[in-house]
Amino acid sequence: MSDTLPRPPFDPEFAPMLDALAARGGFTVTTETLPRMRALDVTEAELDERLRTRGLERRTVLVPGHDGDPIALAIIQRIGRSGPAACFYTIHGGGMMFGHYLGNLDSYDDWLLRHDVVLISVDYRLAPEHPDPYPVEDCYAGLVWTADHADELGIDPERIVLVGQSAGGGLAAGTALLARDRRGPAVWAQILVSPMLDDRDDTVSTRQFDGVGVADRSLTRFGWSSYLGDRRGGDAVSIYAAPGRAVDLAGLPQTYVDCGSTEVFRDETVAFASTLWASGVPAELHVWPGAFHGFTTMAPDATLSRRAVAALGDWTARLLLS
Repeated sequence: MSDTLPRPPFDPEFAPMLDALAARGGFTVTTETLPRMRALDVTEAELDERLRTRGLERRTVLVPGHDGDPIALAIIQRIGRSGPAACFYTIHGGGMMFGHYLGNLDSYDDWLLRHDVVLISVDYRLAPEHPDPYPVEDCYAGLVWTADHADELGIDPERIVLVGQSAGGGLAAGTALLARDRRGPAVWAQILVSPMLDDRDDTVSTRQFDGVGVADRSLTRFGWSSYLGDRRGGDAVSIYAAPGRAVDLAGLPQTYVDCGSTEVFRDETVAFASTLWASGVPAELHVWPGAFHGFTTMAPDATLSRRAVAALGDWTARLLLS
């Protein structure tokens, strides 16, 4: 158990919030709570008004997903923008089980939407109703549609960036691998924030953060089991479903990857960055000391959160200038 295994401390600035969360029983997900956790916390009309006050507009289109079934893509850009622009194709988190493709859009404000880019968010289908390969194949199908419709979207097809946090980070990496292996759309770069990459549950950090923090070992096991069923941890799991299993990442695009030192995904994130380097892929890795999973979203005003967002903003600005 994690309480018998030494672990690095959380940043003191996060302690009150984490203590309050623990006092309420922690962050738990059950089959019964999934519908609520999949819902948008405002109406779409309210969301669009919030976007307009920031000079942004949204439209949503239906496109073919896995096996041709329709999925939604939200297209968000500056009002009156003219192309072609870089496209940031974003994939939301939620353990492959929950989250909403229109949720947390304000998390892109300080590092991405201050640039004149097109943000596309994919509404991939969720486990357990739609297990592997639906989520990653939906993400890939949406990417193919985006690249094929670059002219009408006003984007540069050579400047498409995959972005994902948590489960979305794992899906972004899996989508990049599918694009590589199927000789699909060119992916210019990928941004993986605290990615959920490996179903094998066999790292020090998974044992350290079992019943501790946010998105702990039991939650990630539940997510992987919902996604993979009885295959979780076994041999019949593809690198597209669990990119942390890949041993050759050659041909993947330049990558920004980060995580916290006090989160369950720390070791698989560091290992993935090491495999990128071993495969000759340029990658920038940040491990934020004392940061828990999702810290920039849950505690955006904390000093460490501001540092992490600033580092990502700096990398993004340099990318867009290249």
